[in-house]
Amino acid sequence: MSWSLFKKKISPKSFVKDFLKEFKSTIPEIRQFDELSFVVLDTETTGLDLSKDHILSFGAVKIQEQKIHISTAVEWYLASSKTGKDSIPVHGLLKNEEEISLESFAIQLLSYLGNHVIIGHSINFDLAMLEKALRPFGLVDFPNSSIDTRDLAIRLDHGLMVDPSRLNFQDYTLDSLCKRFKIETDDRHTAGGDAFLTANLFLKLLKLASKKGINNWGQLKK
Repeated sequence: MSWSLFKKKISPKSFVKDFLKEFKSTIPEIRQFDELSFVVLDTETTGLDLSKDHILSFGAVKIQEQKIHISTAVEWYLASSKTGKDSIPVHGLLKNEEEISLESFAIQLLSYLGNHVIIGHSINFDLAMLEKALRPFGLVDFPNSSIDTRDLAIRLDHGLMVDPSRLNFQDYTLDSLCKRFKIETDDRHTAGGDAFLTANLFLKLLKLASKKGINNWGQLKK
């Protein structure tokens, strides 16, 4: 979902302009999974209301050649005025000593993302929150391609023409899918932990996709 209609246009900061320069061409549809680079991310927020809540922490890890590269894992905590009892029920986080400013986060985030494909579970919410956070610096929308692991799992189970009214969406939560694919959930409900779980889930889904004849970017992004 795009929130462009509600955004006041702001001249992009230099680091935003540098980020946008990386998207001069699209990903060739024939590119195989081994040739694609992914950033798997997750955010923990003060709540689920895009109009008033904001990001408290961000976690991510990169996948290249269908392997999780642990050395690329990051977890950043944003300076926030809304912590403690008001936000703990949502994400379980307490105030962190190594919080960074919103601008520092924006600079680090865009440098980290580059032109990789973004992966996440129910990713539209995370992207909307990130776009809101970066709006003061002139970023309107992320130009990165993205894949939602929840939607991909549904597609692999039921095909592209599935009737949503026939689905039990509880079968497609991150917890349910991790249980199905026998992925340990020791570090659940932290941004870094959930990003790592989602990365493992995504690799499982890629293997399932290959078995179903989905082997390149053009087929995967449908």
